[in-house]
Amino acid sequence: MTPEKLYEILDKYAKSKGLELNKDKDFVLELIKGLLKNEERYGYRSCPCRLASGDKQKDADIICPCIYSVDDIKEYGRCYCGLYVKEEYNQGKIPDKIVPERRKK
Repeated sequence: MTPEKLYEILDKYAKSKGLELNKDKDFVLELIKGLLKNEERYGYRSCPCRLASGDKQKDADIICPCIYSVDDIKEYGRCYCGLYVKEEYNQGKIPDKIVPERRKK
C-alpha cells in the first residue's frame, strides 16, 4: 500500500469519528510511512512514535489508532503523534502542547 492510499483511508476513518488528520500533510505522510514500516516489520500498524515489541498482543494498546488516542484527543485536541486531531486543533483554536505518554509499559 502506498502512503497516499493509506492517507485516503485514514482520512475517511478520521471523519467517521468526527476527527481530522493533522492539516500538515507532509507530517502526516511521514507518520503514515512509519505505520507502513511497522506493518512491514511486525505485521501490524503500531504507533510510529512508540517502540513496539513485535508481539501483537503486547502492543495491542499502541496499534494505530492507539487506545490512548481518545483521551489524548479529548484533553489535548490531538493524539500522542498528532496524526488524529480535533477540527479546532487544525484551526489553531487549541494550543499545541506536548501530549504526555499514557502508556505505562
